[in-house]
Amino acid sequence: MRGEPSCPKCGGRVRAPGLFSDSWQCDVHGTVHPLQPVIPPSVEALSVVVHRTQVPVWMPWPLPVGWLFTGVTYAGDDRSGGRATAVACSGPGPLGGVAEMILVAEELGVGLGARYAGIDGPDPGPYMSVEKPAQAKVLAVGRPTPLWHVSGVPDDRAVFAGEARGLWLWAVMWPEQAGLLMYDELVLTDLRDAGAEVELVPCGALSPRLLKP
Repeated sequence: MRGEPSCPKCGGRVRAPGLFSDSWQCDVHGTVHPLQPVIPPSVEALSVVVHRTQVPVWMPWPLPVGWLFTGVTYAGDDRSGGRATAVACSGPGPLGGVAEMILVAEELGVGLGARYAGIDGPDPGPYMSVEKPAQAKVLAVGRPTPLWHVSGVPDDRAVFAGEARGLWLWAVMWPEQAGLLMYDELVLTDLRDAGAEVELVPCGALSPRLLKP
């Protein structure tokens, strides 16, 4: 790993537990689950996160044609385990060009998905019209999972969010037109359940979106 842990909500520096606090602290957001340095894409990197996290590690599987795994990170420490994960993939966009996707699974209040979405957060609820039918649906570990369009995000991306396995599931895509991918009912696998299939994941170059949303 490279670098130091940071705040999952703002990317700022965090203080490790010590004499006066038993939790990680951000000067702006108080107690947080530290965001670990981004791990360059490799099968080994995925395996590290899969074995450390307490929440799903979502990936479209099989990946759409031409798509590659482009990085992973998680929020949490050795004591608590991962409380949020972010997996990046990229490939041909539905309207041409290159599209990028980050899938986030997280516990309530962690704030990592909101950071990638470009909203204040920490959770998507205030930005979703759940009284209306869901605009998209994925198949998450075999379960039809509705996702709602998240409003108030920057114009350069499309964001959907919902609930899977009792946790927030975010799908953040660049450019905005890449959101059309969500209407194809993607099949998502929790890589914690994938076993040896993790070794088959094709890897590309590290996504800059993971480093700077």
